[in-house]
Amino acid sequence: MNVKYCAWWEIRLRGALRMSNMENSEGGTSSEPDGGAPRPSSHPGRASDPAARPSSWVSSSEHCEPRRRREAKQQQQQQQERRRRRRRRGEGQEQLLRETARLRLPGQREHSEACGSVSDAAESSPKRRAHFLHGPYPATHFGPKACILPNPTSVMHIQDPASQRLTWNKPPVNVLVIRKIRDESLAEPFKELCRFLVEEKQMMVYVERRVADDGTLSKDEKFGSIRNQLCTFREGYDDISDCIDLIICLGGDGTLLYASSLFQGSVPPVMAFHLGSLGFLTPFKFESYKTEVDKVFEGNAAITLRSRLKVKVVKEMFPPQQRDEEQEINGLVPHCYTSNDAGKVTLQLQVLNEVVVDRGPSSYLSNVDLYLDGRLITSVQGDGVIVSTPTGSTAYAAAAGASMIHPNVPAIMVTPICPHSLSFRPIVVPAGVELMITLSPDARNTAWVSFDGRKRQEIQHGDCIKITTSCYPVPSICCHDLVYDWFESLAQCLHWNVRKRQTRLTEASDTSDTEN
Repeated sequence: MNVKYCAWWEIRLRGALRMSNMENSEGGTSSEPDGGAPRPSSHPGRASDPAARPSSWVSSSEHCEPRRRREAKQQQQQQQERRRRRRRRGEGQEQLLRETARLRLPGQREHSEACGSVSDAAESSPKRRAHFLHGPYPATHFGPKACILPNPTSVMHIQDPASQRLTWNKPPVNVLVIRKIRDESLAEPFKELCRFLVEEKQMMVYVERRVADDGTLSKDEKFGSIRNQLCTFREGYDDISDCIDLIICLGGDGTLLYASSLFQGSVPPVMAFHLGSLGFLTPFKFESYKTEVDKVFEGNAAITLRSRLKVKVVKEMFPPQQRDEEQEINGLVPHCYTSNDAGKVTLQLQVLNEVVVDRGPSSYLSNVDLYLDGRLITSVQGDGVIVSTPTGSTAYAAAAGASMIHPNVPAIMVTPICPHSLSFRPIVVPAGVELMITLSPDARNTAWVSFDGRKRQEIQHGDCIKITTSCYPVPSICCHDLVYDWFESLAQCLHWNVRKRQTRLTEASDTSDTEN
């Protein structure tokens, strides 16, 4: 038994030595610490002497590569396959970029970072994005196999704000001139503009009846012929939304807000001249009104699309008996609470600046609940809450401590008014959500709501206010461009980041500081 066992081990050792000799002869001798002595192979059962092996086994083993060489070859093949995949992916993205460039809207600038990273050739020569205000289109593929599920209902084309230029399908004919009321200093600019539009430009000019009946205009006999050619209307009685091609405002920001309230649907382009007190939304100077108006009539003027809020006031949305019987589940409003048939819409408006809900004349805290897409977010206990657009972020919301947002940022701001909480900070939510404001069940008093400072009314228990972004923005014509005009207004009107300049250090103080 021991003899057979020793013979078996001898055979295994001989096989290991032959296998090691074969690897050294094919792959080169390796430098060993013992002077190059062969190491036992990991396959001791294999033979390495061609004379001692069968002919068929000898021929196959002579063409067999060592394990390290086979692994290196497999890694090389995998790297080549990855290179081919990256090359095909880059070619596909380049083709997509070419197709996008072919279908791009007129005047839209090239976007070098669309659809994620492009090929190596495109990365080596990146194109400037200085005039593109949207971020790069996010990549929809993650790794070799994961991607976003395609949704054909969410496909939309967003134009670069820097390429938003005004153009006329037909020459404008009807112009609405809005003048600041109760300001006699605007009588002469108003008459001069109307005379220019009627006599030189042959336009039909629309004005409010109370403006045309102003005593300063009726006493001017020279302006009598122009006054007789003006078309008048009354707010709330005459609908002029389908016949106005251009709006020209003379005054402050209130004239632009008033122009927005006149058009509850599509709004014509608005050109605002700074003749008021603040003038954050009025970039044009009246001294050069003829040149500026001619440029607008010619087209190709930069415009800022100022988003508006679509607001609905629903009375008796939550009947008292339903509030007592049913409770919210995980902060989610039951379906019967948000049914369109549960209440009556008493007011629907388009708001440019903000919706303000406050405590009104009551001395108690305002206690209202804020819902986002039907889910309770928080309860506001304080003087009230402001829901504003990016345009309204520089108005009442800025005074309440909110951040100032550029008008082209799609967002809705929620700002508390003097909240009785140290942690209630203003928030920014996506523009596509629907906000709902109601009185809390344990509120001690009612609330009051106003829309751009107008149409103030009381909100009682069971009423609600629904707010979302409107699809009808206000196209405000820019004097220079939409970025420069906004920062110019911040600096000139709000004195943003204005302070006394720090003086430079003198040479003597520099030397003393260095020595110390």
